[in-house]
Amino acid sequence: MNDWQQTLDSLRRDRIPAVLVSVDSVVGSTPREAGAKMIVTADRRYGTIGGGNLEYQACRIARNQLEAGTSGGLRRFPLGAGLGQCCGGLVNLMFERLDEHSDWSRAAIDEDAIDLYLFGAGHVGRALVSALRDLPVDIHWIDTRDDMLPQNPPPRVTPVCTDTPEAEIDGAPPGAWFLVMSHDHGLDQRLCEQILQRDDFAYFGLIGSRSKRRNFEMRMRRRGVDPQKFARMTCPIGIGGIDSKRPAQIAISVAAEILQVYDRVHNQKQANNKITGSIGGRT
Repeated sequence: MNDWQQTLDSLRRDRIPAVLVSVDSVVGSTPREAGAKMIVTADRRYGTIGGGNLEYQACRIARNQLEAGTSGGLRRFPLGAGLGQCCGGLVNLMFERLDEHSDWSRAAIDEDAIDLYLFGAGHVGRALVSALRDLPVDIHWIDTRDDMLPQNPPPRVTPVCTDTPEAEIDGAPPGAWFLVMSHDHGLDQRLCEQILQRDDFAYFGLIGSRSKRRNFEMRMRRRGVDPQKFARMTCPIGIGGIDSKRPAQIAISVAAEILQVYDRVHNQKQANNKITGSIGGRT
């Protein structure tokens, strides 16, 4: 068990409210990597997310949340212009307030959870979030339209309203999962190009027909995207045998496909760990 997990267990036993501050994602040069964590109580701080003004501001926000009893959420910190730190990168911090009403165990586990970046808050996007709510999936729900995202999101869902959704792709950690289903085909294509520039994602799905896929591939090829990368784009999405166009059925089909891919990735990871362990144990 990690030190921060042990600290959470101790605070839970002593009924001391806290805020778990996690580095959700980074862009450029930053003091800590994605996944770094810090725990803040009313009078103490455990761990570090890199020190400096970033950590000072994070502690101030966390303690304000503790005092006001408000929920956490995702916050963006430009280190250069915003905080005057020489790193110059960008850090997205997740704040999760924990008190007697919280599920502390959920905050301390799920290291194998899917980190899903879902672009689009339309009918299918909303249905998919509902279908995934009890599964090991942490969702970054991204849309350019503020009125389409929920004010009180369900657990494990972080709404992100932004005019530059492509930047969320750049800030996603290695191994992230991407699903593109926005309201704008032009935006869909830009997101596809941005995702395919990466070679470290676990899954990338695009909603649409085979005809849409062919059109996108033709346009991206003209824009210089390597055609070999297209094989990593899943389109159409969802498991076979479900032809309904209703959002709920599409969402269930896509959720099932996500679980299939998750099981393959998870099983492969376990197999690799076993191989590494057996090699390391030889004398």
